[in-house]
Amino acid sequence: IIRVVNKPGNTSIQIGNNCRFNSSSRSNLIGINHPCILSTHLNGNIYIGNNCGFSGTVIGAYKSITIKDNVQCGANTLITDGDWHMDDPRVGPPKDIIINNNVWLGYGVIVLKGIEIGENSIIGAGSIVASNIPANVIAAGNPCKVIKEIQI
Repeated sequence: IIRVVNKPGNTSIQIGNNCRFNSSSRSNLIGINHPCILSTHLNGNIYIGNNCGFSGTVIGAYKSITIKDNVQCGANTLITDGDWHMDDPRVGPPKDIIINNNVWLGYGVIVLKGIEIGENSIIGAGSIVASNIPANVIAAGNPCKVIKEIQI
């Protein structure tokens, strides 16, 4: 089950094949605090590739969020390309997000605007991703930083 909160006419949401959206608190034993929510605003677009999994994930796009194939989002993750208070003069413009193939976001990860996460990377639970993360690494923390490289 996905809750689409807002989708004005000039926005789009595309979802690939074999994607799973776990919205029930019983569907993930680590605990889900809310259903999966997809929302687009202004000219926002959300693209989700194939074989992705989400548990209580919120994705909010004002511009563009691209989630490529085989991405797994742990319970209660948030991915947003904007600051949600567009009428506040202290807020900057929305910026694209790209999450590449085979990325795993742990429980409670927040991905902020303007971020690219490289393929095969793992983001540790509770991390706030405020700068780009390269491919093939484990990264964690607030702010999220590379901890170690993954040998593939």
